[in-house]
Amino acid sequence: MTGANGNLGRRVLRRLAGTHALRAVVRSERAALAVRSVGALPAPEILVLDYADGERLAAAARGCTHAVHLVGILRESRTSRYLDAHERSCEALARAADAADLRRIVYPSILGARPDSPNACLASKGRAERILIGARAPALVLRVPMVLGEDDYAALALRARARSSSAVLVRGGASLEQPIYAGDVTEAIVSGLEAPGLDDVALDLAGPESLTHRALIARAAALLGGRPPRVIPLPRAIAFAGAWLAEQVLADPPVTRAMLGVLDHDDRIDPADACRRLGISLTPLDETLRRCLE
Repeated sequence: MTGANGNLGRRVLRRLAGTHALRAVVRSERAALAVRSVGALPAPEILVLDYADGERLAAAARGCTHAVHLVGILRESRTSRYLDAHERSCEALARAADAADLRRIVYPSILGARPDSPNACLASKGRAERILIGARAPALVLRVPMVLGEDDYAALALRARARSSSAVLVRGGASLEQPIYAGDVTEAIVSGLEAPGLDDVALDLAGPESLTHRALIARAAALLGGRPPRVIPLPRAIAFAGAWLAEQVLADPPVTRAMLGVLDHDDRIDPADACRRLGISLTPLDETLRRCLE
């Protein structure tokens, strides 16, 4: 598992511990410490390496049967680029998987990803998907929207907005969200390792409800026993102009145009086919919010 130190990676490690021998690949000793803190028993083997280092990644894949690739970024900086995080890491993994004769790679991607997308992040993710599906080793791509899990960044940000008296929202929060519980994504990944008929397939998977971002914040506020914040609409053009300016003057801008485009993307799909093929069921939105916000 690459990127095993993230919130989703640690969930999958805990879920698979005891049933699979696990090898976790991370980029730094700090990330390795996060994996060790999971407390999974037996503990996974941990390797620290550059995801684009084809030789070391191939060595890490030896003896493995499957791979879960959890590497990706939402926001570029001058030192962290989509090309490196997405395409180059997938090229290295594809070569490693072919050399190790892996039975399947499972790759969580982003809903809306496609190589010809006008959004730089979604286009990069789409090209990364194409690299893995084109490898000799079979691959399963799971495109997901906002993932909500206990104590992860998205849940904490949603809780903070729901508790605030006012919230500045691009387009007044009109974008459509279809959040999915992190536990459901974990089950999709685990099922996707072995489920039949999923070689070189891309599935769109999301939560059971699609609603506006503004409505999602209101649902969260109601669950927390408060009133929804007063929404201050921010025109999309102004938001993107501010992001462009941040990109010009900051080496590590807090927000970029590509990031804004992903966050403002409308998510409204029918996840029934993906759930059927994966053999999973979805957690209702209100239950997801209760688990993640209370």
